[in-house]
Amino acid sequence: MKPLLYTFRRCPFAIRARLAIKVSGVAVQMQEVSLRAKPIAMLKCSPKGTVPVLKLADGSVLEQSLDIMQWALSINDPEHWLESDLEKSNAVMSLIKQNDESFKPALDLYKYAVRFPEHSEAHYRERAEPFLADLNARLSKDGYLMSGRYTLGDMAIFPFIRQFCNVNPDWFYASSYSHLIAWLDRLISSQLFHDVMQKEAD
Repeated sequence: MKPLLYTFRRCPFAIRARLAIKVSGVAVQMQEVSLRAKPIAMLKCSPKGTVPVLKLADGSVLEQSLDIMQWALSINDPEHWLESDLEKSNAVMSLIKQNDESFKPALDLYKYAVRFPEHSEAHYRERAEPFLADLNARLSKDGYLMSGRYTLGDMAIFPFIRQFCNVNPDWFYASSYSHLIAWLDRLISSQLFHDVMQKEAD
């Protein structure tokens, strides 16, 4: 019995889990979830009710996207996304933590600015910009966030930058973040991303 991944196509957390699973080549069954009608089976194994959730063959459950990424890559990591050096690994995880704990809340306010009329869309966007500037500076060196190649950091953060861009593409592509734009476009046009965004056949 294959592990079962409960996923939602456009969710950035689910996208990054699928990226790692796809590149690892680990066989996983995927079930697209309607966020308005979540499967009872998913809620039984993960009451938090958010995707992604991975139910393993032994019945154990991984409820966090990073845990799912690391699970898949621990089985097979053909492109060496995981860092073997502890210091580099810690640096990658620190950057991902900034994305998840600081940038993501700012992104949500920007994306749903109409729900938070206390401030303008531009105000919420400015809250997110320090992280964009940091990424752009990192990418200016060699086109990768760290280590001169794609790592867990690039792949865990990329779906959120894509979501940020999609809020106002005209602004994003007119911005001064040229290295970030090039990096995003390269990842969006990759075969890997194309593959993980395909709708599952019924």
